[in-house]
Amino acid sequence: MSHNTFGHLFRVTTFGESHGPALGCVIDGCPPLIPLDVADIQAELDRRRPGTSRFTTQRREPDEVKILSGVFTDERTGRQVTTGTPIALLIENVDQRSKDYSEIKESYRPGHADYTYDVKYGIRDYRGGGRSSARETAARVAAGAVARKIVPGITIRGALVQMGPHPINRERWDWDEVLLNPFFCPDSEAAAFYADYLDGLRKDGSSIGAVLEIVADGVPPGLGAPVYGKLDADLAAALMSINAVKGVEIGDGFAAATLRGEENADEMRPGNEGAPTFLSNHAGGVLGGISSGQPVICRFAVKPTSSILTPRASVTRKGAEAEVSTKGRHDPCVGIRAVPVGEAMVACVLADHFLRHRAQVGDGVAWPFS
Repeated sequence: MSHNTFGHLFRVTTFGESHGPALGCVIDGCPPLIPLDVADIQAELDRRRPGTSRFTTQRREPDEVKILSGVFTDERTGRQVTTGTPIALLIENVDQRSKDYSEIKESYRPGHADYTYDVKYGIRDYRGGGRSSARETAARVAAGAVARKIVPGITIRGALVQMGPHPINRERWDWDEVLLNPFFCPDSEAAAFYADYLDGLRKDGSSIGAVLEIVADGVPPGLGAPVYGKLDADLAAALMSINAVKGVEIGDGFAAATLRGEENADEMRPGNEGAPTFLSNHAGGVLGGISSGQPVICRFAVKPTSSILTPRASVTRKGAEAEVSTKGRHDPCVGIRAVPVGEAMVACVLADHFLRHRAQVGDGVAWPFS
């Protein structure tokens, strides 16, 4: 029971620590003959890479991925493709500064996993948190790049929609804007505000949380299964497994509790090829745990970075009082770089469910109106 593996048919095992020599993942269950090379994976890792702006940790990690197995050059096309065997991906750590954590070697950082790891295993990696560090998510992003290539016709995009108590204006939503600012924010005016807001937090030696939204367009109907294989349940579990995530919503989420029944139910009208047209999407593209063919929409909340300069009351491993101020290089808002991570986890879940659906019912969909 290692609990470092997720997925059923598309299975991902991640390994490595924040300050170890490397981290990475092994992907098992990827179908053969899918074009895959380093550039496909590197493009996603570059979006998550630290040190790309003054608003993220200045740890200088190139996050260059190596494909160790599971690919081969197809002589018919000359392209490198998957072989159907396990794909091993490696990302070396090159800019660790373990000495930055020497002062907290015997003390627990409030809000971090230091105490819980120690009380469970009797040992903890104080150098950046080991496996509890957000550095582990680089392996997930690498796996997500492979997962994106499995499900045909699906586009997965993410955005930061709230920082601290400040949400974006959804009327100004522009997907192109996400690529133009360091916050993955679809609202240019909100992005400008967040820049000043984060500068102030950094000067105060503090941090802030965020809410991220992931939208998957083109998801076919029929993915997911009752009762314990629900698509939304697996999406929630995958997103909840991301470091620092404290809440997940599908569709309207908690806001659905404020709606009347006639407001919340997504009405339908006849559509093309027998499939209905939905008049709204409060359900977030999932009904009864099965995809409806609408965009799948997920949101997740990321807490403030626990490693901050502001002194906080704590205890030592021996139970004595302590005051902890974490030095080193940290994100003032870890939610910024969580957007590619959220996209990757949604991609992995959709790839897994696509393969599970195909294994159970084949490639076709049994439309009730056909």
